[in-house]
Amino acid sequence: MPERRAVHERPPAPEPLPRPVVDAHCHIDMRGGEEDALAPAEALALAAEVGVTGIVQVGCSIRDVAAAVAMAEAHPGILAAIGIHPNEAPRLAARGELDAAVAEVERLAAGSARVRGIGETGLDHFRTREAQGHAIQEQAFRAHIDLARRLDLALVIHDRDAHDDVVAVLLDEAANGGLPEVVQFHCFSGDAAMARVAAEHGWYVSFAGTVTFANARDLHEAAPVVPAERILVETDAPYLTPTPHRGRVNASYLVPLTVRRLAELRGEPVEVLCDALHANAVRAFGAFG
Repeated sequence: MPERRAVHERPPAPEPLPRPVVDAHCHIDMRGGEEDALAPAEALALAAEVGVTGIVQVGCSIRDVAAAVAMAEAHPGILAAIGIHPNEAPRLAARGELDAAVAEVERLAAGSARVRGIGETGLDHFRTREAQGHAIQEQAFRAHIDLARRLDLALVIHDRDAHDDVVAVLLDEAANGGLPEVVQFHCFSGDAAMARVAAEHGWYVSFAGTVTFANARDLHEAAPVVPAERILVETDAPYLTPTPHRGRVNASYLVPLTVRRLAELRGEPVEVLCDALHANAVRAFGAFG
């Protein structure tokens, strides 16, 4: 069985980056396939060896929001973003538990200085297809926007097959109460036109390992469009492992592969991009220490 074991071994560490960057969206405690999740200290240590000096740990279900906060409070290199994932919202609503779940997110976020973001929240028309589910997702999305606005925290958006509707909700909220200062499109999946919309409104665009995929033409065209002061990089680990390790387990120490591909697409030195990515992450989420 040596071949099967090799598939599930973690990919080797890439060449370290010349300047520090931050993994702006990660799920450290989630398992990837048959691999056990990395312990937070191990994830931080492996990442630091290649120049990834901070991680935003995201808790996106009622089961793991408290764990994300605890992880951030225990490790100086980790900050937390917490919320109810859009695909989780209809399930909670069906049990009459959605309002209580959002209230718990608020309680945890208000109670810890290590929580710097609300979400991931937003709309997902890929996994939730029925109209009633879409309406519940929008309800939860608006509740998270209100929470991020009131607590002055970053809004972390999940947008899958719902670009126009996500933008419509954001613009409606902007006109009726306003948006939080920081709006981050996590794991950006739009095209150059969508990137221009985000740039026009000052929203952050975060690229994951998908931008390294050969068939990701829309992302390749979007990457140069994002202003230097609004670009972020992430893993969404343990998912979306960058080329050449696509299909294996992702972790923060693989961020350099995505950074180098982004630098190629944008036609700029890796050092310049690293400086922008780090400064933007600190601007969006605050200091990690």
